[in-house]
Amino acid sequence: MTSPAGTLPKAVPGAESGPPAPAQARPARARPRLRALDGLRLLAALMVAAYHYGGRDGEIARAWGSSPRVQFPTASEWFAYGCLGVQIFFVISGFVICMSGWGRPLRAFFASRAARLLPAYWAAIVLVTAVFALPVVAYEAVSPSDALVNLTMLQQPLGADRVLGVCWTLWAELRFYALFALCVVLPGATRARVVLFCAVWTLSAAVAEAADEPLLDVVLMPQYAPFFVGGIGIHLIHRDRRDLTAWGITGVSWLIGQHYAVRDLWHAPDPDFFSHRSSLGIIAVVTAGFAAVLLIALGHLDRVNWRWLSAAGALTYPFYLVHEHLGWVTVEVLHRHLGLPSYATFALTVLAMLVLARLLTRCVEDRLTPLIRTGLGRGLTPRR
Repeated sequence: MTSPAGTLPKAVPGAESGPPAPAQARPARARPRLRALDGLRLLAALMVAAYHYGGRDGEIARAWGSSPRVQFPTASEWFAYGCLGVQIFFVISGFVICMSGWGRPLRAFFASRAARLLPAYWAAIVLVTAVFALPVVAYEAVSPSDALVNLTMLQQPLGADRVLGVCWTLWAELRFYALFALCVVLPGATRARVVLFCAVWTLSAAVAEAADEPLLDVVLMPQYAPFFVGGIGIHLIHRDRRDLTAWGITGVSWLIGQHYAVRDLWHAPDPDFFSHRSSLGIIAVVTAGFAAVLLIALGHLDRVNWRWLSAAGALTYPFYLVHEHLGWVTVEVLHRHLGLPSYATFALTVLAMLVLARLLTRCVEDRLTPLIRTGLGRGLTPRR
């Protein structure tokens, strides 16, 4: 989950992608602020929330007191597709990271990413750990040592228990940032270099899949690479819609991405599984995600320019971080203790997590993000 997603800049201006590009790349035309992209980010986060609250079994069934299939006999089948919101996040992340990294020195890129990711993440780690440590909460908290490791965002490769279930997507995002920073930002972004990065990563990821080598899988992420690369390709289209190479990058990424999504999320109908996602349904959601970002990049959704979308987009990352685990607690209180109906509980839980995300934005991100960005970026001079 930009964590996902959720790991994206709060404001996504279409014309603020850095200084004029070198001669190798066609400068992007001035475009209005891409508020529709903020709305798409929030929609992807709500898809993931629907999956966590009503599209699978596990701890959420404990919170409801029964399987979500009992609570939502019809809707649960649709909620099960919500997990594909993560893939949509990755496409958006590829688009935005290419935009924000173009024309920036490495230190500024690092400062921007750290300032965007860390404040809300640290607050979510502390908040979820504290809530789960309360005697009245039935869910088990991680050990103090593992909770401290979680503050580094490296808990997954280090084998520590995760405080936030969604943080696996942040581990994928971090690896994408590292690859893009080393291969594109460090030497300086040009169209030729970005195209080469997309081509080499796509081919290398396919080789890693064929080699079945764990180290290559960790570094190259074959199952997620096409979504990040697809987002980068769409950004190249955003800069120049006549760029046939960019269209080719996007098309190939979509073809490979739907393959991995179907491979990892489809299964034959089986009563032992919570739900059955059809292959056509998975392809349709992945296609819709690519198409939505592409339509925004081409300017076809510029009319979706409502100011509240920017505020809603700012909530996406903190909402994504806290909604799952604190949602368990909220569902249990509202449904099992207060006796609210299932759909009312679902809606009020989402609303409560959005309010909490707003508080994190105002009280944590708005205060710490500028401090971290300024501190890490001190001494930078604009690249000419």
